[in-house]
Amino acid sequence: MQELHDAPLAPLTTFRLGGPATRLVTATTDDEVIAAVREADDSGTPLLVIGGGSNLVIGDKGFDGTALLVATRGFALDGTRLELAAGEVWTDAVARTVEAGLAGIECLAGIPGSAGATPIQNVGAYGQEVSATITEVVAYDRRARETVTLTNEECAFSYRHSRFKADPERYVVLRVRFALEDAGGLSGPIRYAETARALGVEPGDRVPLPAARETVLKLRAGKGMVLDPEDHDTWSAGSFFTNPILTDEEFAAFHARVKQRLGADAEPPAYPAGEGRTKTSAAWLIDKAGFTKGYGAGPARISTKHTLALTNRGDATTEDLLALAREVVAGVREAFGVTLVNEPVTVGVSL
Repeated sequence: MQELHDAPLAPLTTFRLGGPATRLVTATTDDEVIAAVREADDSGTPLLVIGGGSNLVIGDKGFDGTALLVATRGFALDGTRLELAAGEVWTDAVARTVEAGLAGIECLAGIPGSAGATPIQNVGAYGQEVSATITEVVAYDRRARETVTLTNEECAFSYRHSRFKADPERYVVLRVRFALEDAGGLSGPIRYAETARALGVEPGDRVPLPAARETVLKLRAGKGMVLDPEDHDTWSAGSFFTNPILTDEEFAAFHARVKQRLGADAEPPAYPAGEGRTKTSAAWLIDKAGFTKGYGAGPARISTKHTLALTNRGDATTEDLLALAREVVAGVREAFGVTLVNEPVTVGVSL
C-alpha cells in the first residue's frame, strides 16, 4: 500500500476543495482495503474512505485521521451478470456494458465516481437507479470484523439512500454485483421524459444501447454534469441537493405557498413517491426562490448550466461553498417552507 502523510485531499475530490489528511493510504486490492480499515479500527484512528471523490465535501481544515483511497480494479462479466470492484471508474464500466450489448445501467452514463459508491447513494439519473439491477454487495463489516455479502433486499434501498448510508461507519464496500439484460442490443425502457424527447421516442420505448448512452451524456454535458477539468461548471458534486419527498400534509402546505408566491395558475412539479408521499423538484424550488443559473458573486456559485449544481469557480474554499449552500437552503425555506437536504457527504463540516 502507498502511504503519504499530511496529504492533500482536494485533488481527490471533484469539488477540488478541502484540507489535507494526516495520513493517506492507497489500497489496490480488497485485502489491502480490509487491512487498512482494521488497522485504523484497532488503533482507534478516524477513517475516511474515498472512492472517486464525486460526493464529498471536505472541510478546509482537512481530516485528522487516515484517509483510505480505494483504487481496486475489476470488471468481470459472465453472461448478463456483472461484478465490479469498488474502485472501478463507474462511467467506464457503463461504457463497457453498452459495448457488450447489455441493458440496465446505460442511462447512468457520465456519472462521476467509483462503482463502490453507487449502492451507498442508490445512484440514479434519467429514469434508472442502481437498485433495479444490483443483486449483491460484498462489503467489509467493521462491527463484525468480517466480509459479508448483502442481498438487494438487505441493502434497504430507497431514494438516494441505503443501509450503507444509514450506517456509514459500519460497512466498506468491496464489490458490487449486477444482473443486466440482454435485449438484443436495445436499451431498457426509456422512462425519463427528457431522455425520450431527446431520442424522439415515447416513454417506455427501447432504443439502441449506444444511442441511449450518448444521449444521456449529451444531456449531462449540457448541464455541466460530465467532468471536464477546463469547465468550472463541472467542479462540483453534481446535484448538491436531493429532491424533497413530502407527506400529503406537507405537500398541501407547500402547494398553497406556491400559489401565494407565484400566482393562482402556478403548479409545482409533483411525482408519486409511495403512498401518501409526493416528490418535488429541488432545481425548481431553487430557481423559483430566486437562485438562478450562475447565481453568486464569490468564488463559489451556482452552475451556469444547472441550478442544482454548486460549483468551485477555481479559488473557492469549502467555507465559501457552504455559505452559498446555506443561503440557498434558507431562501428556499423562506419562500416555500421546504428544507433542502444536501446529497454530498460532509467531512468535518455541516450545513
